[in-house]
Amino acid sequence: MSLKARIVALIEAQGPMSVAQFMTIALLDPKDGYYATRDPFGAGGDFITAPEVSQMFGEMLGLWLLQAWADQGCPKSPRLVELGPGRGTLMANALRAASVEPDFTNDLEVVLVEASPVLQAMQAEKLRGCGADVSWQAQFDDSLSDRPLFLVANEFFDALPVRQYVRSERGWHERMVTTLDGELNFALAPVPVPLPIIPASREGAPLGGVYETSPAALALAENIAGIIAQRGGAALIVDYGYDAITGFAETLQAVGGHRFVDALDTPGEDDLSAHVDFMALAQAGKRGGAAVFGPVTQGALLASIGITERAEQLMNAHPESAADLLAATERLIGAQQMGTLFKAVAFAPPSVTGFAGFGA
Repeated sequence: MSLKARIVALIEAQGPMSVAQFMTIALLDPKDGYYATRDPFGAGGDFITAPEVSQMFGEMLGLWLLQAWADQGCPKSPRLVELGPGRGTLMANALRAASVEPDFTNDLEVVLVEASPVLQAMQAEKLRGCGADVSWQAQFDDSLSDRPLFLVANEFFDALPVRQYVRSERGWHERMVTTLDGELNFALAPVPVPLPIIPASREGAPLGGVYETSPAALALAENIAGIIAQRGGAALIVDYGYDAITGFAETLQAVGGHRFVDALDTPGEDDLSAHVDFMALAQAGKRGGAAVFGPVTQGALLASIGITERAEQLMNAHPESAADLLAATERLIGAQQMGTLFKAVAFAPPSVTGFAGFGA
């Protein structure tokens, strides 16, 4: 039985499910979920992430984390955690760049938070011989709260499940996934939700306006911030999303074969994601007790911490690859490409007053 057929049967047996529950099943079902069954990255997958565009992306983030460690007095026994590490490309490049300071890498425990057995195997192969103690966990939990935490998450928060609410004449109704003639469809819950679910900043929504929120993302961000506030460290979150109060359009999208597809057509076969609300992430970080920096654009962050200088260095060493290096740099920082669409936010202990790339 296909995953879609199983979801239809579940809804017909138990009633409509939230968009968040649908996303969770479609992405993480252990038998047929999108991330459990495939390598979604690169030209042969459904999308290309920044670490796969160029080694420079991981190198820049590795040096940023190294600088954050040095700025806090080089704390002993740091733990470096990556959420959703893809093929392991970002971590491999970050560790290679950070190895310019052996006191950091030699004392480092690396933990990759990855639920997919397929991707875990790829990460292990990529990081073989990296010189660090590497382990895996299926989720971020309190076992990672006992030492300084240096964390990076690139295109991770966009895949966390969102709940959607639509405004009608009677109030805000949660959007649900239901069935009609054996097919999956969206429908609104008949009873409006309590008003406190919708923040005051969203009260001006027109009829039909959509409010999206990710309780899972906000809870995780607050937890990470709390550990950093107590134990020291830094978190750098990079993703596509918005950094201000926006309109009331939904951002849930499905991508298959590098093109947009219907989110309900073939669950488990396509990537599902939603734009990250960076202002909400920043507020969650503050609730966790951390100092919060950003959001800034990915282009501004990478340019500030030296990606163009690194590109020039590589072009001098490999002149035959100069055109490719220029194209990769433009893709990562260009305003019409990833440079503006992608944003970054950083968490630090309350005593920290600035971070490289964040205006300080």
